[in-house]
Amino acid sequence: MSFVGQKAALCCFLALFWTLPDKVQAADPGPSLVLERTIPLPGVSGRIDHLAVDLRRGRLFVAELGNGTVDVVDLAAGKVLRRIEGLKEPQGIGYAPRADIVAVANAGDGSVHLFQGEDLTSAGVISLGGDADNIRLDVQTDRLVVGHGSGGLAVLDPSSRSVAGGTKLAAHPEGFQLDPGTQRAFVNVPDAGQVAVVDLAAGKQVASWRVPGLSANFPMALDRAASALAAVFRSPPQLVLLDTKTGAVTAKLPACGDADDVFFDAKRHRIYVSCGEGVVEVVQQDAEGYRPLARVKTSSGARTSLFVPDLDRLFVAARAGVSGLDAAILVLRPER
Repeated sequence: MSFVGQKAALCCFLALFWTLPDKVQAADPGPSLVLERTIPLPGVSGRIDHLAVDLRRGRLFVAELGNGTVDVVDLAAGKVLRRIEGLKEPQGIGYAPRADIVAVANAGDGSVHLFQGEDLTSAGVISLGGDADNIRLDVQTDRLVVGHGSGGLAVLDPSSRSVAGGTKLAAHPEGFQLDPGTQRAFVNVPDAGQVAVVDLAAGKQVASWRVPGLSANFPMALDRAASALAAVFRSPPQLVLLDTKTGAVTAKLPACGDADDVFFDAKRHRIYVSCGEGVVEVVQQDAEGYRPLARVKTSSGARTSLFVPDLDRLFVAARAGVSGLDAAILVLRPER
């Protein structure tokens, strides 16, 4: 499909998405986020990990680590369209739009399974040796970067189904972000107590930033325009803002417990942190800096999420078993 065709398809999907009726009343009447609807994930048990989106088709991919599956959610219909089974602890997931490939990283055997975007048929398997984790898309090259093993980033070419490069790290990488403009990756490496700065083109780590007194840095977000990096530490729970040029800490704020995802909302100058304690922490930036704005209740264990600016929605993965409820995707709408 041409670029014009993709844009037209996205516009049609958005028009349908905005007209969908609310399925539930807002759980939090606060000013920052409201619960617009709940999308059930029937038959899913255990931990749910990361999410990705195919905007052209209006699909959300959900890595269900404890279930060994990936659910493909039709966002317009608000239901599971298809379930991919037979995976080994899927935790990272990414979509390369030009190659039209969905990639699923598996912790259980270190494999990355590739699927055709159109019909979700198998497009191959790439083995990384162990604990394949987070996946990020390099929007300039359409390549996928995967954190894996006891310390490494692998660059995958989804068109050729091959490993195109890599970088060794001091320990297993958790959340990381790519800056295509500088060909750098910023990587949380909690077991080494650092934020690693990687030159992807050279395939080597070029800097190591530390924040004394804090540990267990897992989720990370990048605001390229503001040269700001958000890293959330679990011990003690803190949201830390760093300058991407120098690594200097520019702000520290309390955060919710067991954080696993964080996102910048550039439109509203906000940050969203999703946490296993059952809340989304909302932080507002204003002329005086960053300040806590709200704590929006979700459910216990709902620590992974995905903010999609094109849809203006935050999708939160709620695991089964809380108050006897099934697993679900909570669709949160930012207040305008």
